Amino acid sequence: MGPYDDEKLGFHKVAQFYAYPGYWEGGPQLDLHVNIKAYEGLSGEYKAIIEAAAAFAHVDMQAKYDGRNAAALKRLVAGGTKLFRFPKDFLDSAFKESMALYSELSASNPAWKKVYEDYAVFRRDVNLWFRFTEAGFDDYMQGAKL
Repeated sequence: MGPYDDEKLGFHKVAQFYAYPGYWEGGPQLDLHVNIKAYEGLSGEYKAIIEAAAAFAHVDMQAKYDGRNAAALKRLVAGGTKLFRFPKDFLDSAFKESMALYSELSASNPAWKKVYEDYAVFRRDVNLWFRFTEAGFDDYMQGAKL
């Protein structure tokens, strides 16, 4: 999941290696499921409260993990955990198998297909944007003398 949770769960006590990155889990996310009929019956004010609370919970959780993961990673490595990066061919194979599974699910589950197709378009477009923003920023910062 991430160094903070992995440390809490004691994974370093049973596994000496810490592999990264996992494209299949780029980061944590929170979801809120609400009955649509009940939600539509709410006033605009209550809808805004639910949306603000859900957004705050997600941003707060993400910020806490971003803050805690670096310290946990340092402790894991100091304790003897060995880091290694997955080879590109391994990641390519895992990605290919995932895409095959998603195709199978799309063929057999119309609800999955509808959600996944919308998500895949969003993922493609946001990935294009991140190539210019996040990737460029991260590349620069990784080489910066901090």
